[in-house]
Amino acid sequence: MIPIGDDNSDRRRKPFVTWALIAANVLVFVLLQGFGTNLRFTYAFSTVPAEILSGKDLVTSDRVVVDSSSGERGIVPGLGRTPISVYITLLVSMFMHGGIAHLLGNMLYLVIFGDNIEDRLGRVRYILFYLLCGLAASLAHVFATRLTGGNLNVPSLGASGAISGVLGAYLMLFPRRRVRVLLFRYIANMPAVVVVGLWFLFQVVNGLGMLGGGTGGGVAYAAHVGGFVVGFLTIRLWALGAR
Repeated sequence: MIPIGDDNSDRRRKPFVTWALIAANVLVFVLLQGFGTNLRFTYAFSTVPAEILSGKDLVTSDRVVVDSSSGERGIVPGLGRTPISVYITLLVSMFMHGGIAHLLGNMLYLVIFGDNIEDRLGRVRYILFYLLCGLAASLAHVFATRLTGGNLNVPSLGASGAISGVLGAYLMLFPRRRVRVLLFRYIANMPAVVVVGLWFLFQVVNGLGMLGGGTGGGVAYAAHVGGFVVGFLTIRLWALGAR
């Protein structure tokens, strides 16, 4: 079930901040990450749980990896020196992505759900809300990795934590709004409580599966859950007095 649109008939303003966030994510991926090929940059500016917990920059050696199917050898860069405070990577990593599919998936959700939250909050509150959810999501991932005994040296990146907060806010403010989804070969209209609710349930189930020894496939489910919960619980406060 893939969301492809929603009802924007009551939207009062153009979602300039949402568009700017999308542009920023795309530009970082293209210009700084080299469409995902500049691993030196990516590994230097991603959020590394060990660095956040210790407050110290961590530099590791490159690794030689062998493709199991072809036998080809390649070099994976280690964690590079971060020329800024490691804590700032909590923000910077929100605008970085691991690949084109990662980027496009996140931007699809942002363009569909973000405009409604921007319209309700106003532009300044919306960007502050977005960044807060992203920070909360990153910290949730850091502490979940620590508590579950995960590898603290594995970097994380992506806008999905912040966008999860947007989804949580959407569910709270617009639970009955119709969302168009691609369901197998058909397009259907479903209430947001079903679409977003099922998305959140998927994150929780997969996150619990990781606790039981499963693999997350590189997905930071704790970040998704953390961002969603913060967005869901705080959006009413952000919306007070908003015009």
